[in-house]
Amino acid sequence: MKKAWLYVAATSFFELVWIFGFNVASVWWHWIPIVLFIFVDFHFLSKACETLPTGTVYAIFAAIGTVGTALMDVFFFDQTLSGGKIFFIVLLVAGVIGLKLADGHDEKIAAEGNR
Repeated sequence: MKKAWLYVAATSFFELVWIFGFNVASVWWHWIPIVLFIFVDFHFLSKACETLPTGTVYAIFAAIGTVGTALMDVFFFDQTLSGGKIFFIVLLVAGVIGLKLADGHDEKIAAEGNR
């Protein structure tokens, strides 16, 4: 199970790398590593989905991508972080935590039903 979470961390990291690449690519050959990072990213995403619930993996993947992109805009591309952005980032993180807790609850009920 721990290895699956490492795959989630890897897919989230590579997602942020290729999103960063979208912002800085200026010539055609910059897209070559970006495409490679996308393939590596989806490889780790699929590996994570082999043992973890797909909904949880995708929610975490999307949340880290969204939060990471918002923070990347602030720290690397001189965008502002407004109160509204902070509110919705917190709401997104709360939703992902809630989804994970609901998945754990559903898994527990399913395990009890199989006894």
